[in-house]
Amino acid sequence: MSDKQLILVVDDDPDLVESLSMKLESEDFRVAKAYDGVEAWDKIKEEKPALILLDVMMPRKNGYEVCNEVKEDPQYQDIIVVLLTAVGDAVTSTSYTHMDGKKNLADDFIPKPIDLDDLMEIVKDNLE
Repeated sequence: MSDKQLILVVDDDPDLVESLSMKLESEDFRVAKAYDGVEAWDKIKEEKPALILLDVMMPRKNGYEVCNEVKEDPQYQDIIVVLLTAVGDAVTSTSYTHMDGKKNLADDFIPKPIDLDDLMEIVKDNLE
């Protein structure tokens, strides 16, 4: 068992998952990857991560649903959830609303497009 903290990266954009994973690994984190909310749950149960970087708009199960399920489950509620969201720019064109975000139990948010330095700051702040 490694003492490196595990971060689960969940996004339906494989290029984004790859670039975030490379950045996190370069900062000495272990990374697990999932490409939708259902797959994310499989990974969470398989090996409980310290932190989840979770996209909001995904097929099969969206990030708000996954986040709230994690936070309402006593076994997993201590996992830090950071939502990756482009919703602010896309609210008028999607079924996602700011109210969904406000009702959400996420620990933090980072807007897309993601600034990797900002992301690392948020990850490290939340894991201290």
